[in-house]
Amino acid sequence: MRCSQAAPGVESSCWFRWPGRSAPARSPASLHLRFPSPPSTSASPPPVPRGASGSGGTMFTSTGSSGLYKAPVSKGLLLVPSALSLLLALLLPHCQRFFVYDLQAVKDDFQIWRLICGRIICLDLKDTFCSSLLIYNFRIFERRYGSRKFASFLLGSWVLSAVGDFILVEAVRYSFGITAARNLPSGFLAPVFALFVPFYCSIPRVQVAHILGPLSITNKTLIYILGLQLFTSGSYIWIVAISGLISGLCYNSKMLQVHEVLCVPSWMAKFCSWTLEPIFSSSEPTSEARIGMGATVDIQRQQRMELLDRQLMLSQFAQVRRQRQQQGGMINWNRLFPPLRQRRNVNYQDGRQSEQQASPPLEVSEEQVARLMEMGFSRGDALEALRASNNDLNVATNFLLQH
Repeated sequence: MRCSQAAPGVESSCWFRWPGRSAPARSPASLHLRFPSPPSTSASPPPVPRGASGSGGTMFTSTGSSGLYKAPVSKGLLLVPSALSLLLALLLPHCQRFFVYDLQAVKDDFQIWRLICGRIICLDLKDTFCSSLLIYNFRIFERRYGSRKFASFLLGSWVLSAVGDFILVEAVRYSFGITAARNLPSGFLAPVFALFVPFYCSIPRVQVAHILGPLSITNKTLIYILGLQLFTSGSYIWIVAISGLISGLCYNSKMLQVHEVLCVPSWMAKFCSWTLEPIFSSSEPTSEARIGMGATVDIQRQQRMELLDRQLMLSQFAQVRRQRQQQGGMINWNRLFPPLRQRRNVNYQDGRQSEQQASPPLEVSEEQVARLMEMGFSRGDALEALRASNNDLNVATNFLLQH
């Protein structure tokens, strides 16, 4: 598929090319669709509707390759803290006391080192498992923004959440008389919760299945369920979660310019790229297509827009079909399906002609027929698709594409 960019507010054109055909982009062998072109900026991709827009721009959940390719920071966060958690839980349980997140000890005994040791390694294997799954899914941010910017976000949210923990613990103690300073969960949890902010703002919400009336399953449902599981895994983990979300919101919205103060220096990024990246880098997958891995940022952005357009188009098609079913105007796919599947069966078509003559055919716009024929479909298929979909060009196009 190819997309041509347009000026803000102007429609952009996309062409789906059929496999095995070498026709030019606007030939009858290709499908020409139009999508409204969102405003383009030089610093971020275009936004999308509620639940899919934010200051970070538009992103797509699938980066085209599985694993940890081009995500060395995420790989390091998965391997090192998880290995240390298992080591402390199985072989060195007597050393766990050095990694307890005890704010009361920090306040009374000035054990500042607990702010570092207590906020890196999880002592609960359940928290280790859930946070590792979330980090694996959030690796798309590192691929999109780069390792340095991703590490800067983690560093900034990690520092800000430490201040938030102190404030929330004192607020709970003064308001309700509850002492939670010694009961906070250990581990790299606050930055994981902070990543939900760009996840909500930057990842488009695409419906996958529809259940129980207004409830639906989207491409983001599983991530939110994992976050809820982590949120309910302890008595006072909600303090860490709230401070993490607040810190992620502050860093993502660039409040008080914290992104310029709490960031990884360029010299440190170069040093880590030279020393640690060869250790934690992963090889490029060979069995998958290269999607979203263009040579430049513009190419990567263009490829993600193409994938986003395709998925949003299918999601809109599913919503239209559901609305028609709820309104009693169900699309007669049974009337459309046999002629498309058995278009070469002359006897079947002759038998169907007598049935169609019994009821007058629905009048079809010649302009819509011409547009479908320009996409590469025959006139007979275009007429059948438009009649079965009540002259809905989008629904007819989607059905012809899928069959």
